[in-house]
Amino acid sequence: MVKSLSLARPRPDRMASLWWIADTCGAILVAFGLAKVIAGGAFGHDTPVSGLAAMVVGGMSRAFAQGQAQEAGMAAALRAQSIWRAMLLPALLPTRLMRGRMMGEDLHLALDAMGNTRGYVARYLPLRLAAGAAPLLVAMAAWTASTVAAGIMLATLLPFILGMVLAGTAAARRAAAQHQALERLSGLLVDRVRTLPTVLSFSAEDRITRHLGASAQEAARRTMSVLAIAFASGAILEFFAALSVALVAVYCGFSLLGLLPFPAPEPLDLRSAFFVLALAPEFYLGLRRLAAGYHDKQTGEAALAAMEQALSDVPQAPASIAAPARLAGRAVILTHRDGMAIGPLTWDWTTPGLHAITGPTGSGKSSLLLGLIGQVPLGSGEVLADDAPIIGGALNYAIGWAGQDVALIPGTVRDNLALGCSSGCQAGDAAIIAMLETMQLGPMLRARGGLNLVLDHRGSGLSGGERRRIGLARAMLSARPILVLDEPTADLDEDTAGAIRALLVDKARDHMVVVATHDVALMAQAATRLEIPA
Repeated sequence: MVKSLSLARPRPDRMASLWWIADTCGAILVAFGLAKVIAGGAFGHDTPVSGLAAMVVGGMSRAFAQGQAQEAGMAAALRAQSIWRAMLLPALLPTRLMRGRMMGEDLHLALDAMGNTRGYVARYLPLRLAAGAAPLLVAMAAWTASTVAAGIMLATLLPFILGMVLAGTAAARRAAAQHQALERLSGLLVDRVRTLPTVLSFSAEDRITRHLGASAQEAARRTMSVLAIAFASGAILEFFAALSVALVAVYCGFSLLGLLPFPAPEPLDLRSAFFVLALAPEFYLGLRRLAAGYHDKQTGEAALAAMEQALSDVPQAPASIAAPARLAGRAVILTHRDGMAIGPLTWDWTTPGLHAITGPTGSGKSSLLLGLIGQVPLGSGEVLADDAPIIGGALNYAIGWAGQDVALIPGTVRDNLALGCSSGCQAGDAAIIAMLETMQLGPMLRARGGLNLVLDHRGSGLSGGERRRIGLARAMLSARPILVLDEPTADLDEDTAGAIRALLVDKARDHMVVVATHDVALMAQAATRLEIPA
């Protein structure tokens, strides 16, 4: 399978980084004003107005710059998430069976893992750019007052960088392991909740509880491992930050008192000393912010790596071809990811016509339909469209699909029916209502708001037969030349099933209609019948 999808790696938002750098400039201004005010007071002078003004302006500019930096970073994160989500959801959800993934694992990537990137894009990336410039700005400002103090700051920076690199390498590995554990836990939880009635029917609660408990314990263990690295990197940072401030303070104090054990390398007055002392904590502030966001970096990069890996497993969409007049299969064997095989199957369907796929429950009728739309891989044999070999999914643009599990979106009935519309779909409200009346959904809709009836993604308030008929109506209204329908008359009373059968026979006059069914009456009206043995 050709791999073609790739995830665009985020870049630091420049505006957010510039605002963080502006915050550092405000800190320098505050330090300058503070030194001027303290030096003036120490010598009995009136408090310098310029010093107070510098403190006020610097403080206000810092508050404004920090707010703007956070807003710009969050906007960048939301933009990136919107782009990634638009790429992930259409790529992952339709190919879940092809990749052998649980739905919960893909949802974890598209929702939870996506959320894990927010701090990485909004905070860490802008701070990384700013953290490289902020210490240099502080050191340059300190250099104007004391070259020795500036040198002390820079000297403590080198071992700090080495320590953070070592801690970061270990953290990256542990964050990736944590993400895998959380992804597995999410997948298990969603999958088991979806199959809860089956679990209860087989009294498997204890076994499922043990599985979930083991996964939760593994996730907790790996999370604690990541936190241990985070605490270690924090300790490294705090040590060198405290060491820098202490060395600057000792040097300035001894220099002012004339107690240096060596000749003073520079003249240092009180204002200059206070200025570099006020700057010393700011030298590491940008790096401390960066370290506080280091956990965001590790979780964000692990999430991005997992999303990239998932996208690399997505098969390239096959090239679309013209809707065929004939669709045939020759010795087709479908192979699920768990190794289960269905087939060999041979058929020959023509347009127009109604074609039935029959067989016992579990024989593979639904799997064959899923194979036609590229959800179950073809193990061997070939599918032919007008005698030309195709791969599963090549005809998806021409297929109106109605499966046993009907996918609904939060929105109105009208919104849900419009989901399947092709570019040539022109069905207005009148045509939609006529179709729903044919399917005997009219009385229910009239009693509940018509096409403006709001549904949630579960179709709460609808029976299984009503949900199935909404999915069937969506396929019928799609204006697609091929209809692939899984058990279209199941869960229906005889009158409604009879209406659906009549509708399918009518559609088969100018469409290729392929149905998987147990309905004997529907089988009797089919032009061809493919029997799949147990």
